[in-house]
Amino acid sequence: MGEINTICIFGLGIMGTGIAQVAATNGFKVVAVDTFEQALDRAQQTMARSLKKFEEKGKLPSPPEEITERITWSTDYQAAQLADLVIESVPEIMELKQEVLGKADRCCRPEVIFASNTSQFSITALAAATDRPDRFIGMHWFNPPVIMKLIEVVRGLQTSDATLETLMAVCHKLNKETVVCNKDTVGFITTRMLSLWGSEAARILEEGIASVEDIDKACRLAFGHPMGPFQLSDFSGLETGLRVRQKLFETYGDRYRPTPTQINLVKAGFLGRKSGRGYYDYSGDK
Repeated sequence: MGEINTICIFGLGIMGTGIAQVAATNGFKVVAVDTFEQALDRAQQTMARSLKKFEEKGKLPSPPEEITERITWSTDYQAAQLADLVIESVPEIMELKQEVLGKADRCCRPEVIFASNTSQFSITALAAATDRPDRFIGMHWFNPPVIMKLIEVVRGLQTSDATLETLMAVCHKLNKETVVCNKDTVGFITTRMLSLWGSEAARILEEGIASVEDIDKACRLAFGHPMGPFQLSDFSGLETGLRVRQKLFETYGDRYRPTPTQINLVKAGFLGRKSGRGYYDYSGDK
């Protein structure tokens, strides 16, 4: 396969914006695409603040201006014509991902590799939305992408050895570590393990055994976790976590069953930091 010089990222939420920053920081040309102008504006502002912080800490290889000059911002799918690698990073909704992937597929050269930044969905099913199942692969990033070192690489049923080899080389150039999930199963490696931990924490809370604060404290201080499971859920978004947990429950059974508290918080619109309240109250934060 050809050399990867230009990476096109579809979806400029927290994850997509972070991925774009990592790619540009490490020398790739980047095409950042979102169909909403507001998302483009927000992504550029978020990245500017992030790059400034990295610069102040002396952790940038080049000035922020040089990094952002490598990025082309667009609301047009046709911008993907410039790509050697496409990374889809839209919300964890299967139908949305398939729609975006199908549209992007029609805009790209046949040899372009497609990767989905999904934490749970079948790579084989996502690849079916394109005409390149052998050049399709999972590329599960972790939040925040600019800090977290791991990328979980997931093979679909038809992912070729050449596609895997090429993506692994890209991850190395992105200064990331990798693990490979060789079998395309719901939740892969990390989401299955993390969700099982979070499910048990949710049950401990539901049974009245301990408070949110003490469960989180126990995980931080006894096991060295940087965040407790409820802090992490608030950070990632409760609605995202609930969608993941429901899919795992459908696939693997009761060990992943969402609790009434999880479901009701999402129904009430208490989605975590983004909404000002989740398991914790952030209304006093500025």
